Amino acid sequence: MWNEIINNKTLKEFNEKLSYFHDSCIKEIHYLSGAYVDERLDMYPINDCRILRVIIQCQNEKESMIEMEFQDLKYLKLFPTDPHYTCEILDSTILLKDDSIIWCDCANGKDIKAENDAKVLICAAKLRWRSISGCMGNKEFFKSIK
Repeated sequence: MWNEIINNKTLKEFNEKLSYFHDSCIKEIHYLSGAYVDERLDMYPINDCRILRVIIQCQNEKESMIEMEFQDLKYLKLFPTDPHYTCEILDSTILLKDDSIIWCDCANGKDIKAENDAKVLICAAKLRWRSISGCMGNKEFFKSIK
């Protein structure tokens, strides 16, 4: 079941359920643009979908794995951590701002001024999330075709 973040109340409930993403990690990211080339090699070059799905796993017994779906993606900043360092999320910031929702993997209060501290920064028109069960570990959630 999908849960939508639509106001400060649903945002607060989401953050509290996930302990503000403390001791979490991004496991996978999947992006769907809406553009494609069909079998006849005709192109549909319009990004009319722009959905970003992010799988988070955390050391939280109640919500150990969730999927966040950012709809109408505006931008994604992604700087993966070097393999010589850890990539766990210790805190996060989520803001409802004008017609956007902004999520980043660092704590900087009510403003995203310290966005240079973020390894991941996502801005979209909407955010919804759901719990995922039975998929912990390193197996791919978004399976590739082989």
